[in-house]
Amino acid sequence: MTTRVCILGLVLAFSPLLRAEKASPENSIVRVNATLQSYNFLRPWEKGAPTPRRGLGAVLPGNRVLVTAEMCVNSTFVELEHPSNGSRVPARIAGIDYEANLAVLAPADTNSRVFEGLQPLELDDSVVGGDILNVWQIEDNGDAVSTDVDVLRVNVGRYFISDSIFLLYQVKGSLQARVNSFTLPVVKNGKLVGMLLSYSAQEQTAGVLPAPIIAAFLKDLDDGKYEGFPNLGVSFSQTLDETLREFSGIADQEGGIFVREVARDSSAAKAGVEEGDVILSIAGHPIDARGNYNHPVYGKLSFSHLVRGGALVGDEIDLKIFRKGEPLTLTVDLARKKAEDFLIDPYMFDRGPKYLIFGGLIFQELTLPYLESWGDDWSTQAPFKLVYAASNPEPFEKQGRKKLVFLSNVLKTPSTLGYESVNSVVVTQVNGRPIKEIKDLAAALDTVPANGIHTVEFNDFPKVIYVDDRASKLVDQQLIQYGIGLLRRLD
Repeated sequence: MTTRVCILGLVLAFSPLLRAEKASPENSIVRVNATLQSYNFLRPWEKGAPTPRRGLGAVLPGNRVLVTAEMCVNSTFVELEHPSNGSRVPARIAGIDYEANLAVLAPADTNSRVFEGLQPLELDDSVVGGDILNVWQIEDNGDAVSTDVDVLRVNVGRYFISDSIFLLYQVKGSLQARVNSFTLPVVKNGKLVGMLLSYSAQEQTAGVLPAPIIAAFLKDLDDGKYEGFPNLGVSFSQTLDETLREFSGIADQEGGIFVREVARDSSAAKAGVEEGDVILSIAGHPIDARGNYNHPVYGKLSFSHLVRGGALVGDEIDLKIFRKGEPLTLTVDLARKKAEDFLIDPYMFDRGPKYLIFGGLIFQELTLPYLESWGDDWSTQAPFKLVYAASNPEPFEKQGRKKLVFLSNVLKTPSTLGYESVNSVVVTQVNGRPIKEIKDLAAALDTVPANGIHTVEFNDFPKVIYVDDRASKLVDQQLIQYGIGLLRRLD
């Protein structure tokens, strides 16, 4: 079972610590203290209880500190602390990317003593399989600890967001939990090579976010306009099955992957990639039937690294494809599709769910975090109709929807009598106005019909309900008095 780094509990393997001029745990890392407060997606007007988180950040040039984005997700307060003298200063987030799981912190007060005597770390992207790396930690008393780990392999894997796949170092070694061990720097010969992401106590293996991804992240931040890592926007099937290769017309071709879906407004869609295409090569690299290419240093890697690691937003790459028996070359202008640009937001951090309460009817925009509120088995425990809609957004996108607005729950109030059991249904129209996002719903309900009765239509049972405007607004006033401080969040 894989657990986060902050709950390790194994025996530590010490290695000698060099106290020369070169970077070391005592003078190149700082403690990071954060207070996190996440949103409640089932009761969208509420937030969860504040929780503390402690980790270690790598000191970068310019009095900046590198941590994982997970270290300060939904943070209400972040603080930097000198590893030995105890000086502290509030910090601000100078840059963050949840998909790449990286963040840069800067002190709110540039005159603080937090960076006194500290030396910035240099990046080293030379790690290969078989290398020995050091995981740095700091004891509560300020003593430095370094643990040796062996690099087993370099491949691609998931970071923090479920669909975010990036380059990853797989390492093996024995680590011990400490109160500030949520995120830890990993070094080689005194240079930063990555940040520890996760640890399996049973197998004593860990995943390390590597220097090449960190370097690309920092380079993107340099001009003050962060664009993030591009995405291609396709889902694919391997072409190992001979029947599929025959069907795709590539029986006499080498390798290739079958495009199952192309995301709306994605880099691939804008370049003209279509469902049923077979991608044979990307940026001059042949793609095999499993979706891998030969990296000159790491060996076989997923083609995703050619896009998310080997290129930047605005770069152009060529795709050689096979379509209906004919070879084609398409030029893709790489872009990044942000989470908020998807019909169903794949993640939501540092911003609350959009919702509207009217007379006890609770409307929301559907997001993956809402579905994940049902726990690890959300795909079987969350409302089936919403899970299905999230898995099959294309019909709704073709209707021109920007978001999927649905009735999530109904509070028992005088204006909702008879509707208490209605929930998890997608709104299609209100008062004859198509609902493409939550702002459309607000505008429709803010316009009172001549008879004072709002007509709300759905794509499923009960198909339509009628809501009295005057009674609903009286209920809204009572809801505010009884603890729901904000009846709508539209942005």
